[in-house]
Amino acid sequence: MEWYLHVLRNYVTFSGRAHRREYWMFVLINFCISIALSIVGELTGLVILSFIYSLAVLLPTLAVTSRRLHDTGRSAWWMLVALIPILGVIVLLVLCALEGEYNNNQYGPSPQSA
Repeated sequence: MEWYLHVLRNYVTFSGRAHRREYWMFVLINFCISIALSIVGELTGLVILSFIYSLAVLLPTLAVTSRRLHDTGRSAWWMLVALIPILGVIVLLVLCALEGEYNNNQYGPSPQSA
């Protein structure tokens, strides 16, 4: 939960780098919350709950994905590859799963060495 809150606190920080653990813990908790809200929404008839939550975490998701790509030495523009149907999302997931550069790169110091 600490990683999830860390990403939410840095929701407009598109510069810098994000460690793999920070990104994937955010994705995991975000996924669990989305599933829970979808179930609650279906049971109570408030389907809009899931939509509101997704809209609320859109900016933090973009920011942490940007920082994650920076950690692998890629520009945040690589997020646009997700616009390619099916294959694009798979490519983006693979890029986010790659190990980050251990040394400093053009996007800042390594979060692994901290």
